[in-house]
Amino acid sequence: MRQSTYLKMGLNMLVHSKLRSWLTIIGIVIGIGSVVGILSLGDAMQEQVQSRLAEMDLTKITISPGYTKASSNMPGFPGMRGSSTDSELTDDDIEALQGLDGIQYIAGQISGSESVIYAAQNATLSITGVDPQVWKYMTTLKTQSGRLLEPADKYVAVIGSGIASGVYDQEIGVNQVININGKAVRVVGILEEEGERGDRSIYMPIDGAVNLLDDAEEGVYDSITVKAKSEDLVDGLMEDIVDKLMVSRHIVQEDDRDFSVTASKSMAESVTEMTSSMTLFLGAIAAVSLLVGAVGIANTMFTSVLEKTKEIGTMKAIGAKNRDILMIFLFNSAMVGLVGGILGDILGACVSTLFPMLGLRMMRGGGSSDIYLAPDLMAFGLILAVLIGVISGVVPAYRASKLKPVDALRYE
Repeated sequence: MRQSTYLKMGLNMLVHSKLRSWLTIIGIVIGIGSVVGILSLGDAMQEQVQSRLAEMDLTKITISPGYTKASSNMPGFPGMRGSSTDSELTDDDIEALQGLDGIQYIAGQISGSESVIYAAQNATLSITGVDPQVWKYMTTLKTQSGRLLEPADKYVAVIGSGIASGVYDQEIGVNQVININGKAVRVVGILEEEGERGDRSIYMPIDGAVNLLDDAEEGVYDSITVKAKSEDLVDGLMEDIVDKLMVSRHIVQEDDRDFSVTASKSMAESVTEMTSSMTLFLGAIAAVSLLVGAVGIANTMFTSVLEKTKEIGTMKAIGAKNRDILMIFLFNSAMVGLVGGILGDILGACVSTLFPMLGLRMMRGGGSSDIYLAPDLMAFGLILAVLIGVISGVVPAYRASKLKPVDALRYE
């Protein structure tokens, strides 16, 4: 027989077993739709992560007070450091590190929240005191208007775009004056939109911030930021920083360590790995539904063979070969997979468009949250569905092809 004949007969079997075939196809539709939808979400997450990583300074290393062994195993998450908060970072630590090779810039910074008044309105906002000598060389923040901090600045501020336009009824512009803890501070720059947290931050010279923030002391920092000369030096520089601080702070035992060293590069790697793992995990769950669909196809094909046993006997009696019977049933199972794959792709596209509507924005504040179905992913879903259909139909088709004409014609 010709392949067109196999195709015609396989299609005829699919059309004339509507209910059973469509019930089987539904299983494939759900499986392919889940896999395609989840993989498209994973692609969107990866794209968002890569977009954010491209904006990050991967040469940045942060030294923070406090340390536990748990934090050492999770170098990318400074927020998980230990509870040794009674330690302090001071000018002595900066002086100890300044001689290390690989450091391009180093500076301490302080942070806190204070009441900020503008146009007779009051709001509690986050304030970060930075070294204006080097801050503009160490930060990746950019201004949408005005400028960054300069070395001669003291009671001036660069504010996030969210503060400029979203906190007070009256918009704050460059050269406007805000009142922080009773002190007039002039706004010299407004940052580009960064993200929910960054858009609501105020940056000002550390000398001025020390006088405005409660509990702040001159020469004592909440963190020390180091910028390495290159990304390749980060790992080695982190080890050197730990060794140097252990010596300068007279710490002998690891258990007595009271500081943490984290790097943006480590955080980026951790986020990338976590995103990949989550996509793989969700994809594996979706694959279970595909397995159920494959069992459904096999079950349908076995039933079809039983129902068409006499027809198989007749076909063989008039000259059909085992290969012909095998190919007819394989084409039939492949068509079940094909139809399921097409509808599954449509379902996956619908699911993908629903993710943003459900508020599933993985990287708020940066890049687009739109999720679209890539053509190669749709082709993958289609090929996978056909492949599952063919594999599920192999055994029933083989059994059908091996039926003897006499036995098949006698079958009741």
